[in-house]
Amino acid sequence: MKLGFCLFRYFPYGGLQRNLKDIAMACVAAGDEVFVYTMDWQGERPAGLTIRLITVRALTNHARCEQYVHRATTQIARDKIDCVIGFNRMPGLDIYFGSDRSYKARGHGFLRRLTARYRLYTRYEQAVFDPRGHTHILALAERQKQEYRHAWRTPEERFTLLPPGIARPVYAATEAAAQRKKIRAEFAVADEHFMLVLVGSGFKTKGLSRALRAVAALPPRLKNRTRFFAIGQDKAAPFTRLIKKLSLERHAAILPARDDIPAVLEAADALLHPAYRENTGTVILEAIVAGLPVIATEVCGFAHHVRKADAGVISPSPFDQRTFNRQLRDMLVSTRRPQWRENGIRYGQTQNLYAMVEQAVAVIAARCRQKGAA
Repeated sequence: MKLGFCLFRYFPYGGLQRNLKDIAMACVAAGDEVFVYTMDWQGERPAGLTIRLITVRALTNHARCEQYVHRATTQIARDKIDCVIGFNRMPGLDIYFGSDRSYKARGHGFLRRLTARYRLYTRYEQAVFDPRGHTHILALAERQKQEYRHAWRTPEERFTLLPPGIARPVYAATEAAAQRKKIRAEFAVADEHFMLVLVGSGFKTKGLSRALRAVAALPPRLKNRTRFFAIGQDKAAPFTRLIKKLSLERHAAILPARDDIPAVLEAADALLHPAYRENTGTVILEAIVAGLPVIATEVCGFAHHVRKADAGVISPSPFDQRTFNRQLRDMLVSTRRPQWRENGIRYGQTQNLYAMVEQAVAVIAARCRQKGAA
């Protein structure tokens, strides 16, 4: 089959982008011909994918997205694509891989609902989730599925809830110890210090300012032993200024995205993920199975895994900075940290956390055959 994968922009360190690449390459391995339609592709172009760059010229993001949809749709018709899989909400999809929360359900104010941006994005979401539509939705979290169903009354049978799609832990115990030593030496973190990390592109959404304020609020005896690193692909300047404002220059740093995040997780002592909103939060699961205790906000789609695994702490909604500050302080001095580590590793060995790509490919194949037979 000829499959068309639609994504507004591809860059190497985004979770959605990684999911597209993994699923697309698995389809190629299964014998499908895969075309990717995108406005921008950064980084390596995997062999086996035909990448169609869709040129757009507009001043605003929503206008660029509208141009992309029109032009990608035209190119898809020229390429005689059998089945269209979208990783952003847009019209014309046979299958939508649901990475985001509902735009309609976010609670926009009256004036915003009058804007062209709101009208376009809501119309594109409706094109996917309208109860009279045909698009099949691959959902990554039960909370996300229920939010869309509540917003649009989409029938239950149009959803497939996928398992998480994290990579299996890559280090045996002896290798993990070596990686921990190597990374901590690179980051200049002494053995007696706490190494805290926040990982992900989109520092604002991931709650980096919340994390920095929590580190700044630590008692002096703990703060002097703490080193915090935010790692991801985003603009660092606003948060560099906040680090200076909070007098954290000796305690916090912002680093570019990197390919060895599993090694970083092995080296750290806690993952901070105080996101404002997060459909899933793949790094939460990656940390759990690596044995790294997690402190995350309740809004994260994968936060329930922290509770289920008993591998850290959940900060409740609505978010309260003082509560989060206290939770971080208590986590660093808790005698439960070794138990959280053991619980997380055990959870990774006993739960179905790794089959997202395989199940997504199976659904794509079944739905495309069904479309062809119609």
